[in-house]
Amino acid sequence: MEDLGIQVLKSVVSGLLMGLVFALVALGLTVIFGVMDIVNFAHGEFLMIGMYTTLLTSPLLGIDPVLTLPLAGLVGAALGVLSYYGLIRFLLRGPMIAQLFGTFGLMLFLRNLALLTMGSEPRILHKGWLVGKSFIVGPGVVLESTKLAAAVLSIVSFALVWWLINRTKVGRALTATSLDAEGARYMGISTQKMNALAWAVGGASVAIAGGLLVNFWPVEPGVGLLFTMIAFATVALGGFGSVRGAFVAGVLIGLIVNIPPIWDAMLRMIDAAGLADLQIHSFKYTMVYAIYFLIMVIKPQGLFGWKQ
Repeated sequence: MEDLGIQVLKSVVSGLLMGLVFALVALGLTVIFGVMDIVNFAHGEFLMIGMYTTLLTSPLLGIDPVLTLPLAGLVGAALGVLSYYGLIRFLLRGPMIAQLFGTFGLMLFLRNLALLTMGSEPRILHKGWLVGKSFIVGPGVVLESTKLAAAVLSIVSFALVWWLINRTKVGRALTATSLDAEGARYMGISTQKMNALAWAVGGASVAIAGGLLVNFWPVEPGVGLLFTMIAFATVALGGFGSVRGAFVAGVLIGLIVNIPPIWDAMLRMIDAAGLADLQIHSFKYTMVYAIYFLIMVIKPQGLFGWKQ
């Protein structure tokens, strides 16, 4: 049972770290939806661009990958603003289906542009202050510095966004726009600027997440699909438009993804019905999608959501 206990501890620690990363990926998606009631299908491609930004600029500028994160954030924010003014504000004039197909088209455009310019070969960073570093925090529990740094920055990012929304004049304007855009305009709030700001925050947060991920996750043009689905599941579980919900749900999904190895260990120990060779961890993302489906059916507003 000691081995199982260590396996549980390792899975919980790993789940918490990855869950915080998933939460950071979902943060931008929930901010955009909270303000504009629009789902950005290109969200994963914003993350992919953040990954490529760090991958390319770190060796080009001769600096550590960690120091490129502000640049990744700026690229993501600029991409968000450009997407809003160049595409989204026009889509808002049409029906919801036009908005869905519009962001889906943006996803295909960015993915194929990356495929054209970067090729299809997966790439990852191999050098940096954090790359390859780790330390032991308990029996059999090893923390990778890259994942720990990503988790810490996720907490910091959530704190900053919470402060922006709840403690600043701009945040109150964002909240007013999300509650009643027409009423906000009558009060003198530029809803166009608030919408652009939401896309800037969304793009910056997910691009920074990408800049952190490329330290331990290979990047290729299609990498955004997996994280888009995880972000959708996170936002659905936490509640559309809820920053707090995205944080809690991200951690929960991180734990869910890391539960299968525990079941694998238990099956190996007890050889339940001859299932010792069953690899439950192969279905870990299927579990996430199944939970996404159940949440949308049973409680569409999620755990903390106020957006229906």
